[in-house]
Amino acid sequence: MSAERSDSLVFFGITGDLAYKKIFPALHAMARRGMLSLPVVGVASSNYTREGLIERARASIQEHGGGVNEAAFAALAKALCYVQGDPQGARRGEAAASLPRDPAVPVRSRGRRPPGR
Repeated sequence: MSAERSDSLVFFGITGDLAYKKIFPALHAMARRGMLSLPVVGVASSNYTREGLIERARASIQEHGGGVNEAAFAALAKALCYVQGDPQGARRGEAAASLPRDPAVPVRSRGRRPPGR
């Protein structure tokens, strides 16, 4: 089995309850262990900015993650990117295509296509 890595972790619905209660604390724990070495791209239809998402992540970790480790949170905040768009709509591809990326790193997709696409 090869050791290929993904270019990024894309989380659709990053402003929702699941992300707030479980995903942000888990990403913080990964960062605390030095295991968050890829960009985290959050996609949602909410009217957030990247800075607003970072503050939501901080509040989430404080409330559901046992407190904020500043070094780990800095790594998480650096990794976070936010794309506003309809996660179910046609703009999904447009939003993902607009993200900055290193052209030397190939894009690989291991996910399944949504039904009807």
